[in-house]
Amino acid sequence: MNKLILNSSKKLLGSSLKTNVLKPRTALLSTNVPQSPPDNRVEVFVDDKPVLVEPGVTVLQACAEAGVEIPRFCYHERLAIAGNCRMCLVEIERTPKPVASCAMPIMKGMRIKTDSPATKKAREGVMEFLLVNHPLDCPVCDQGGECDLQDQAMAFGSDRSRFTDILFSGKRAVEDKNLGPLVKTSMNRCIHCTRCVRFASEVAGVDDLGTTGRGGEMQIGTYVEKLLATEVSGNVIDLCPVGALTSKPYAFTARPWELRKISSIDVLDAIGSNIVVQHRAGDVMRVLPRLNEDINEEWLDDKARFSYDGLRRQRLVTPMVRGHDGLLKPCEWEDAFYAVADKLSQVNGSQMAALAGNLTDAESLVVLKDLMNKLGSENLFVEESFPTQGSSTDLRTNYISNTSINSIEQADLVLLIGTNPRYEAPMYNTRIRKSLVHNELKVALLGSKVNLSYEYDYLGDSAQVLEELLNGKHEYNKLLAQAKRPLIVLGSSALQRQDADSLLNLATKLSEKLRIQNGCPSNWKVFNVLHRWASQVAALDIGYKSGVEQIKAQKPKVLYLMGADEDLISRSELGEETFIIYQGHHGDRGAEIADVVLPGAAYTEKTGTYVNTEGRAQQASYVVAPPGKAKEDWQILRALSDILGNPLPYDDLDSLRKRMTEVSPTLTSYDRIEPASFMSLSVQLSQKHKTALSKEPIRAIQTELSDFYMTNAISRASLTMARCVQAYKKNNEPEKQTQVNANL
Repeated sequence: MNKLILNSSKKLLGSSLKTNVLKPRTALLSTNVPQSPPDNRVEVFVDDKPVLVEPGVTVLQACAEAGVEIPRFCYHERLAIAGNCRMCLVEIERTPKPVASCAMPIMKGMRIKTDSPATKKAREGVMEFLLVNHPLDCPVCDQGGECDLQDQAMAFGSDRSRFTDILFSGKRAVEDKNLGPLVKTSMNRCIHCTRCVRFASEVAGVDDLGTTGRGGEMQIGTYVEKLLATEVSGNVIDLCPVGALTSKPYAFTARPWELRKISSIDVLDAIGSNIVVQHRAGDVMRVLPRLNEDINEEWLDDKARFSYDGLRRQRLVTPMVRGHDGLLKPCEWEDAFYAVADKLSQVNGSQMAALAGNLTDAESLVVLKDLMNKLGSENLFVEESFPTQGSSTDLRTNYISNTSINSIEQADLVLLIGTNPRYEAPMYNTRIRKSLVHNELKVALLGSKVNLSYEYDYLGDSAQVLEELLNGKHEYNKLLAQAKRPLIVLGSSALQRQDADSLLNLATKLSEKLRIQNGCPSNWKVFNVLHRWASQVAALDIGYKSGVEQIKAQKPKVLYLMGADEDLISRSELGEETFIIYQGHHGDRGAEIADVVLPGAAYTEKTGTYVNTEGRAQQASYVVAPPGKAKEDWQILRALSDILGNPLPYDDLDSLRKRMTEVSPTLTSYDRIEPASFMSLSVQLSQKHKTALSKEPIRAIQTELSDFYMTNAISRASLTMARCVQAYKKNNEPEKQTQVNANL
């Protein structure tokens, strides 16, 4: 009986093995189930807690994955590892002494102790050595309240000191360095972390800072006293963990706990860097960068950071009307409105025109267009020119940077045409440099030969080179053909030329040719326009025409200047009969020629929408109230429409935003990039255009650091920016004199 049961069970087991187990392995795998990639992570133990981390990361990064904060002074995520400060010491099992966690790669099964007595003792010892020579400056130091040394001395330092100056020699004393009008030095406080040295060399591309001497005699400086000549020098202030490098314009003005912080964006270039505006008692006290990996990472250029004092100078604080004696005289809002309404009611729409400036927000642009349209005028322009042939501004892909700023890191070749991104868009340039340093990006430049802070292939300054590249007759075509993710960046300054139509036509054709022939990924965009002004993309989205030439030819009876301060049009070019209305926030070039002045709000005094060069809409926040009788720009236009008897159909910001969405949905798609994929159509529409290139060389508008600082009404009013220009010219005088002597 038992044998029968055993035999039957064997038969059942054999049949099941044949039907299930012995089937081919491929038959058991479902083709519909996606196979996950193998997990290569390494297991380490942080304070006996198991953590899985990627191979090759450091002990400090592994501890961060486990949620353990390791103190550090010299380590920074975006800079090379130095291992100078030794504050990040941790104990690792089976090692004879504490290890610098920032420079030690992890190994499988490593056991890290961040809270052991040996680790605590090592940190206290390092902190004690740092404080031995650190001056007792905390009550007068501008870093007080946001100082890493203060915080870490409290958290990880000892409660007593063994330092006794038995020889009465005092603490180490170092002479302060003069780095220019922006960065204030107090080198007695320096702990030699070398963050500033690494930033200048790796990110800014300026090898001006370095170390001299050894041990107690070691100093950080420029060796020979000179200006720290870079457009991003202010970032060393944020990087410095102590009070050795602080802001010179901000010195002794406020403490961090006194300030209110508002998140906003910078509008002094077309990148739209994210910032934090700090204010007290109605005054902007300082501007700091805000982390945004897609745009500016955690850096900020000097113009955005330090020109805030221009928000308080040369401001328009009351309406003004020009009297019979030819002088502008203050008046009430009603008087100014009736003076404007009286002139507008006397002319028809064809005799009116409006010109928008480079700091105008999208809300004001939409309201101005609606008002002019109601008055029967379609003559709305922006100051900067853009080609009109082919599809021109009808297709968004023609006038934005189609590749996002953070996608520059994926590119393998960049061709810059007629631009100097170092001064026109510093945060764009730091991305290019980052990709060049870490990803071996190749860069070529067609235009003015300038210092971009990195090496590049110079193709000359002739516009004919672009035609040769398109026809495959240039020697650089070999490198272009090898690029799998090329970028062509056409500067808006190059589009101010007479042959701008031909340049744009050739650049778009070359971009489309490279995309097809090189087998670029389907989502990769090759063609990009790099703008200089914050309002340009939004104005073209809304339907403004480009350039001032049509206004000069038309000679309108009434001209409405909305913050137009670039001196591209003068009273002599319009005629004495033209009635000019200026609405803006600074008494700059536009207000000088106006018959009526309406004081508006700057970007820190209103909630406004700006679209950056990549087509990303962002909001600038209301921080402080406008000075005097100044009002927000869209509210001025809305009130004027009431006086004219044509009230606009919105009374608050929400209803205005709905109108903006009707005009262009991209204006209210905040912090998103709406893709524009009509390059092939643009090329087709431009086929009929005949190429007629000028023999004039392609030039960048900003070629030196002195050209960078004062480019708009706010920065021109800034005393700090004026000092920067003066310091740069003084710093360069010996160099120019040397060149003159060499030529003689």
